[in-house]
Amino acid sequence: MARLKIVAGGAVALALTACQIHQQKPQQMAMDEHMAHMSAADMATPSVPESNQQGDLKLPPSAMHTAARLAASPRHGEWVRVAYEPGSKDSLEAYVVYPTNSSAKAPVVVVIHEIFGLSAWVRGVADQAAAEGFIAIAPDLNSRLRGGPSADSISADSARKLSGLVPAAERNKAIDAVAKYAMSQPSAVPKYAVIGYCYGGGTVWMHAVNGGIPGYSGGVAFYGLPYMNGAVPNADSLKKITKPVMLLSGAKDARIGAAMPAVDSAMKSLGKWYYGSNYPGAVHGFLRAQDDPKATRDPAEEQANLAATKDAWPRTVKFLKDNLK
Repeated sequence: MARLKIVAGGAVALALTACQIHQQKPQQMAMDEHMAHMSAADMATPSVPESNQQGDLKLPPSAMHTAARLAASPRHGEWVRVAYEPGSKDSLEAYVVYPTNSSAKAPVVVVIHEIFGLSAWVRGVADQAAAEGFIAIAPDLNSRLRGGPSADSISADSARKLSGLVPAAERNKAIDAVAKYAMSQPSAVPKYAVIGYCYGGGTVWMHAVNGGIPGYSGGVAFYGLPYMNGAVPNADSLKKITKPVMLLSGAKDARIGAAMPAVDSAMKSLGKWYYGSNYPGAVHGFLRAQDDPKATRDPAEEQANLAATKDAWPRTVKFLKDNLK
């Protein structure tokens, strides 16, 4: 089992109040914003057992290939505990992965988990980001509330409930803390970007609006919208964004697809660097699903998810390399 380091970060833990959670009950917020558009099939695990194959090594693993990929990874990954501020009793846990090329300094990529918490699949994405030459750190945004080691798996239902209890302000502060920690490593370049999925995709937007800390260079939101107070923000919010942002989604996610033209229009009218793609035939969560077989097979959907992944991941890597120079 990977060891856990105790380190200091640079953020302040915020008290939770009902008014901070989008003026809704936590569980209601989580369901309304991040679950209602996901079908049971989207959330299901693959219908075949985990194989010992790793899938396409140029892409992050699918859900089915995650365990084998992590087991075979040549990169060093470890758990760390990052204090919200030096000396603070409040902290969060994170999984950090280093690239194998130790002779060159590397920029940082913060990987934000889905509403299901810091799963093995998210650690697999972090490992793939490290394979591309980045120091990747994936914070467990629920760990302060959990009070237990993030390496222990919890049910998706429990993770969803905890995610609903973490307001946007605390998520931003958590990203600040882990980014500061990762950039402080001797092998790091003091620049970072943020990528995230569903709940994490929305968090990418929140961090972009918030502005991050020195070194912040942009974000990639996978199937997550820029929610502020329960709605897509207006120009007054989006105009605060100073760094490039991408939004990558699947066209079978009708809710996000319906909002994307307004986001595109607002970002372009404000003169922001923005790119959006709504991949035909792909579902919400396509990067995790890829072509893993579902209980009820849908070969066309599986291939659409894989095609979306084959465009979205290289596009993400290029975005990161371009903006973290």
